[in-house]
Amino acid sequence: MGKKSKRNRGKSQQQQPETTTIAPSLRTESSPAAETKNNLQFEDPFVDVYEDEEDEEQKADEQNNNADELIKHETLNPYHATTERMEMDPAAYKMHSSLRGEWPSLSFDFVRDSWGEGRTRFPHQLLAVVGTQADKSDNNSVQIWKLSDLGKIPKVDDDVEEDRDYDAPDDKDDESSEEEFDHDPILEHTTIAHSGGINRIRTHKGYVATWSDVGAINLYTIDVEGLCMGGGFLKPPTLISTYEEHSTEGYALDFSSKSRLATGDNDGNIHVFQEDDITQDATPMYTSPNSVEDIQWSPTETTVFAAGEAGGLIKIYDTRAPNRVMLEKSTGSADVNALSWSKLVTNLMATGCEDGKWSVWDLRKFEDPLARFTCHTTPITSMEWHPTDESMLVVSDDVGSFVYDLSVEEEENDKPEKKEDLPPQLLFVHSGSPQTKEVHWHPQITSCLMSTAYDGFHTFIPSNL
Repeated sequence: MGKKSKRNRGKSQQQQPETTTIAPSLRTESSPAAETKNNLQFEDPFVDVYEDEEDEEQKADEQNNNADELIKHETLNPYHATTERMEMDPAAYKMHSSLRGEWPSLSFDFVRDSWGEGRTRFPHQLLAVVGTQADKSDNNSVQIWKLSDLGKIPKVDDDVEEDRDYDAPDDKDDESSEEEFDHDPILEHTTIAHSGGINRIRTHKGYVATWSDVGAINLYTIDVEGLCMGGGFLKPPTLISTYEEHSTEGYALDFSSKSRLATGDNDGNIHVFQEDDITQDATPMYTSPNSVEDIQWSPTETTVFAAGEAGGLIKIYDTRAPNRVMLEKSTGSADVNALSWSKLVTNLMATGCEDGKWSVWDLRKFEDPLARFTCHTTPITSMEWHPTDESMLVVSDDVGSFVYDLSVEEEENDKPEKKEDLPPQLLFVHSGSPQTKEVHWHPQITSCLMSTAYDGFHTFIPSNL
């Protein structure tokens, strides 16, 4: 609602009775008092003009207020891309920081650090590995980022008027709370040249693997302990091997809990690296007639992994049975772009498809999905289960990143009647970034997310998590 008009307050004061007295005997109901020598009446030529201008400005203010109300209450469907410039609402975030590198990035991954688990105290710091998509092959690089001093967003008091200076109370605030806010984010980074654009990058226990668009798998080591110690110098990654036995490029790439690497390419070939030595050449184990879009290792079975393929197929493989599919399920005709295997409820798997539909499956039955969402209008690009909440996961498409809570039960009145209706499980939307490609939960900072899109990276914590 608009503020109370100052012109309204001024007008009410001007309409008070004038102090000039008029003789009662000369006043009538139908005619003005007669002008005499002792009762001079002065005509102000500007009164009517002033009143007209005042009325017009008052009407303009009311129209602006009404326009603001219309914009404020306008419904914006978060699943549809918009050409309007969107502004961030600070009240929606506990923390938010954005940065843009020299080149866009399709993929990144968090590095597990030694700064503690379940961190909630601000300011935060984190480590990440990033792969670039440059204009020329030789301009690409693998980067290590150290983000620190990620402070908390101060809460805005809606009751304080914008045009009024607000003096904080003299009470001494808690020192820890002051430290949470008074910070500017700091980025330290180091790079190493990479041949070709990086389709996907993953890290695990000091190893970093990249899928290059020239058809090669590159393996690096990083000094995680040295990165956590600080000291102003970040040691760049060290290239240890390059694997070039794939027939073409790909995107499917994942480490197992035992640091075993599996890769899949666009020709349908899946190669698995040796378990005892990741630097040795991989073994071609499976060939599919469809492109392999994503791979996820089982969180409990060290020899089992799942693959999402073009044509809407989900397949479960076991490295003890080469050239054999253990389980297979069709989700439809749309390509399965993304997979996420829950590490907390290990019989649950989420899949996201090219047509914007995503589903949750129970691998014990693997018949019909437990849940299916059809509200997205652009292809699903990534998805990941929350590291500590078994019912929560984040899904990204070309429009933004969406946090869902599957523990929210649908009542009869809550069921979407149309495709445009929002599902009750939707908790948070981070949109406004064109062509979002990946989003990940930080494994150690509670409910911290990072996404990469065409306009750069966004690191944030939703206010309702």
